[in-house]
Amino acid sequence: MTDAPSHLHTQQRAFTAHLRDPAHVAAPVGLDARRLGIYQRLVFNSVLGLLGTGFPVCVRLLGEATWATLIRQFFARHPAQTPLFTELAAEFVQWLQQQPALPHPALAELAHYEWVETALYQLDAQPLPPSPGLDPISAALQRSPLAWPLLYHWPVHRLGAEDAPPHPGAGPTGLLVRRDPDGQVRFATISPMAAQLLEQIGQHPGHSGATHLQQLAQANGLAVDALLLPGAALLRQFHGNGVIGPAAPVC
Repeated sequence: MTDAPSHLHTQQRAFTAHLRDPAHVAAPVGLDARRLGIYQRLVFNSVLGLLGTGFPVCVRLLGEATWATLIRQFFARHPAQTPLFTELAAEFVQWLQQQPALPHPALAELAHYEWVETALYQLDAQPLPPSPGLDPISAALQRSPLAWPLLYHWPVHRLGAEDAPPHPGAGPTGLLVRRDPDGQVRFATISPMAAQLLEQIGQHPGHSGATHLQQLAQANGLAVDALLLPGAALLRQFHGNGVIGPAAPVC
């Protein structure tokens, strides 16, 4: 007796394998070619449209033809781990980061930069409560879950513009992306050292601002005294914007 569920599963896998890569995977025997072509176009165009909406600057950087070829490669080669369209963009970013060669050397970083806005907008987290009067130098600190420091080799915030640089900058590009209480996601350029400071606070909550500045100075071969005044001003600015606040008490 034929194992009907197993046979059906085999047919479904053959059908979807062809839809993902019709140029290299033959269609299952007995399927109408016209109807199969309709399925091919519907499925691929759905993914193409979804990712094109999520990464408009990437599309502009590559051009629509090159972008479509890239999405075809992703669709054919990447075994998606999620059935949710809202999470497919994250898998696309991860896939780009794993590719040995891309149509543009900045593409993986640019895609991550574009994805961050949506990811932070959808993040299920709350801003830090107000803490007026806090001295961020002496207080134990934490970073808001809604504030992400980013470092890129490329100036990703300029890519896609008419004056976009053709090469990476001399040093890394530091950015701070945060979601404000009104729900708006905002980007700001920051120095690489400021991004490093925020990364430290995020990884080691509970340390005082002074401790973080001391560690930052040591990591960069600087005198602590030279970093203390500008670092204190920067911490106060971050606190005023809700980027950092008092660490949660240890129970």
